[in-house]
Amino acid sequence: MKIRIGSRESKLAVIQSRMVMESIAKAAPEAELELVTMKTTGDRILNKTLDQIGGKGLFVKELDQALRDGRVEFTVHSLKDMPMEVPEDLPLAAFSCREDPRDVLVLPEGASRMDPAKPIGCSSRRRQLQLKALFPEMEIRPVRGNVQTRLAKLESGEFSALVLAAAGLKRLNLEDRISRYFSTEEMLPAAGQGILAVQTRLGVDTACLRDVQDADTAACALAERAFVRALDGGCSSPVAAYAVTEGESLTLTGLYVSPDETIVRKGALTGDKSQAETLGTRLAEILKNGV
Repeated sequence: MKIRIGSRESKLAVIQSRMVMESIAKAAPEAELELVTMKTTGDRILNKTLDQIGGKGLFVKELDQALRDGRVEFTVHSLKDMPMEVPEDLPLAAFSCREDPRDVLVLPEGASRMDPAKPIGCSSRRRQLQLKALFPEMEIRPVRGNVQTRLAKLESGEFSALVLAAAGLKRLNLEDRISRYFSTEEMLPAAGQGILAVQTRLGVDTACLRDVQDADTAACALAERAFVRALDGGCSSPVAAYAVTEGESLTLTGLYVSPDETIVRKGALTGDKSQAETLGTRLAEILKNGV
């Protein structure tokens, strides 16, 4: 039996795909595993922000086609980089145990504080909005590219600091570059941040993913994505969501921002984790309507 895993070709994407492959190898030791890497449209176009070029779907288009063509059986994604709408023929088959969900501040090597004359670089409206509240005196400017590309821009003097996901830096063994962790109260994470998602096509046997799937993480992922989906939040929206479980209960915290960004509401809702998606939709309605 041969199982082919599709991945973006960045260093982080490959590391994450190999993590999933290790779990598959334990569940299906008889299988021959092959990693198939490819460059996505989103990886090629780095001089524009995501909302200018078509959104998060540009990071999955080529991988989706590889699934449909039968060139791979599974693809591995950072869940926060996936569109909220998933094609019916390409279901999400597993969600990994969540890595650190927090955002972090990265300073240039040797620096102990931010240079107020240079901007903070970050990749999303969600981060930009929350950073403005934390550092009202600082300019915030978009930055694109993989982690290494962004770090190179930081070291070249283009930025005073970067805001990145803790999970990616830890998986790249770059945890020593972290200057500050933002609590989830200071910076509410993106839906799915720190979670790996495995996607497949209908008809593929997913038994080999049993060691990948984490039930609590799956519930959190479903709640967070339902919240964002209910608010029609795409890559250009500051919407954010973060869920935690305790026993059979799940608490979801969400951030709603009106289209003109004049209304910002944050709130939380707790319920049974078996009703995760319903919880996400309900919280979205409450925050949007100001109930």
